[in-house]
Amino acid sequence: MSEECTHDCSNCSANCSSRENAPIPKEPVNQYSTVKRVIAIVSGKGGVGKSFVTASLASAAAKQGYKVGVLDADVTGPSIPKSFGLHQRATGNELGILPVVSKGGVKVMSLNLLTENETDPVVWRGPVIAGVVKQFWTDVYWGDVDYLFVDMPPGTGDVPLTVFQSLPVDGIIVVTSPQELVSMIVAKALNMANLMNVPVLGMIENYSYFECPDCGKRHRIFGDSHIGEVAEEFHVPVLAQLPIDPAIAGAVDAGCVERIEPNYLSDTAAMLSGLLPLE
Repeated sequence: MSEECTHDCSNCSANCSSRENAPIPKEPVNQYSTVKRVIAIVSGKGGVGKSFVTASLASAAAKQGYKVGVLDADVTGPSIPKSFGLHQRATGNELGILPVVSKGGVKVMSLNLLTENETDPVVWRGPVIAGVVKQFWTDVYWGDVDYLFVDMPPGTGDVPLTVFQSLPVDGIIVVTSPQELVSMIVAKALNMANLMNVPVLGMIENYSYFECPDCGKRHRIFGDSHIGEVAEEFHVPVLAQLPIDPAIAGAVDAGCVERIEPNYLSDTAAMLSGLLPLE
C-alpha cells in the first residue's frame, strides 16, 4: 500500500489490503426516487408465511400514514401481487418502471406484474434472478417511500446475498414457526445477517397457536414455541407471535390482505419509527 493511499479504491487499480477490505458499494436507487428505509423480511425455509408477514406489515404501515413499497425479491415464487389482488401488468415511462399501487396505497413491484401470464414459470439461473432484483431497485420509479419492504426468497442463497450486498438494507425481520427444526434453520439466517453486518430488528413467529372460537383456549398445533430460546441466544427481540387464523388464508387467497381485521402486525408496524427512525 502506498504511503499516499487515501483508502478510496474507486480511482485506484492497486491490489492491497485496503481494496480487499473495502465494502462493496451499494447500487443506487432509481435516480428519481427517495427511499428512506429498507427492511428485508427473511426466513430460513419456505412455508412459514414470510410473504404474508411482508404484505401484512406493509398494509399496517400504510394505514398508519407511512409511504410504503414492497419489492418482491422472491422471483421464482412471487405471491405478493396475489395477496394484494393485483393482476394488471406494470408499465413504465421516462422515470422508470412504474410499480402497481394497491387499493391501500402500497407500491408493489414483482416479476408477476411483468410476465405475460401469472402462471408462467421462471426458469432462470441464479445470476439472472439476482440481476432482476437489482433492477427492481435501480430501474423502478418508487417515488417517495418511507419504508420499502423486501420480500426475500427463503434460505441463504444468491438472492439474499445480492440484496444484502447491493441494497442499503437497514435491518431484517426474521419469520419463523414453532417447530424445533425450524429454530435451527432460523439460526442460519441470523448467522448470515451477522456475517453480512445487517442489523436484525427482531423475529416474528407465525402459526404460533390456534385460538378456539368457542372457548377461547389456545392450542399449540405445531408444538411448543422455541422462538424465545433463539431470540435470547442471538439477543434479538420477539416482535409478534401470530395465530393460525383461517380468515387470514381466505383473505390472502382472495387478494384482500389489506382488509384483514384485526391486523395482528399493527403494533409491530407502529414500532417501526422506533426501530428505524425516518429522520
